[in-house]
Amino acid sequence: MELRSASEALLRNAIGYAEHGWPVFLLGRTKRPLANCDACKDAGAEHDPASCGCLTCHGFYAATTDLDRLAAMCAAHPRGMLAIRTGAVADLAVVDIDPRNGGALDHALMPRTACVATGGGGWHLFYRHPGGRLAPQVADHPGVDLKADGGYVVAPPSIHPRTGQPYRWIGSHPVIEMAPALVELCRPRDTLTVAAPTGPTPTRRAGAISAPDALLASILASVDRAPKGGHRRALYGAARGVARMVAAGAIDQADAVAALTATGRQAHQTDREIREAIKGGFRAEHIATEGIAA
Repeated sequence: MELRSASEALLRNAIGYAEHGWPVFLLGRTKRPLANCDACKDAGAEHDPASCGCLTCHGFYAATTDLDRLAAMCAAHPRGMLAIRTGAVADLAVVDIDPRNGGALDHALMPRTACVATGGGGWHLFYRHPGGRLAPQVADHPGVDLKADGGYVVAPPSIHPRTGQPYRWIGSHPVIEMAPALVELCRPRDTLTVAAPTGPTPTRRAGAISAPDALLASILASVDRAPKGGHRRALYGAARGVARMVAAGAIDQADAVAALTATGRQAHQTDREIREAIKGGFRAEHIATEGIAA
């Protein structure tokens, strides 16, 4: 009976989010995406996560507003955690405030909007996506991240795995536009520069990579294909490959870090592991890493 009630609560909330136009998917009980099926794990670089028909594979790529798929997800994983995909696809940019890391609400910068009290003691502030590229952090505000393109947030009625406390909506405020000053602090900054190499480093022209999108997809797919226990090393290798693309001018640093971070999370890596893999890979390719955080 309790399991049935949990499934019904998941579906009821999932439907409500879908009606807002927010794509929804399920996480495991540790806030990480559910594991890919064996077929997706073994798929090659030509496998496109965004068009995969599997119910819960590939993390936020499985997010949907289709009510039948949501019902199937909730029935299959009634103890899962509900998550909302963020970014332009949902017209959402969510400010994630974590007091444990020094995060604090700035009333002047963050006007009142739809808000979730997280089970971990923080807050999620839901704003409309302002368009354009956004960085994963709010500049000059420690402990305040931004969940936008390539990201997701845990949503009510999920229960935090560490505290046992529920995620819950605070009040009934609508989702509003971000303040211009907040948007400015969320724009990517050019924090990566090519450092003086300590050894021979090949240089590339931006035009030397004829199909950067395909190359990026191939590099990131290598992480998903890694054997159990090998994802951390695979992510480091992917970071080196993507760093070479940055050096060649084929992708900018903000997009590179966002893509690697999303891939690392899909591979069930912690934010610390992701951050270290990205930094290590970029350093190995002689690219400075100031400002990188996962």
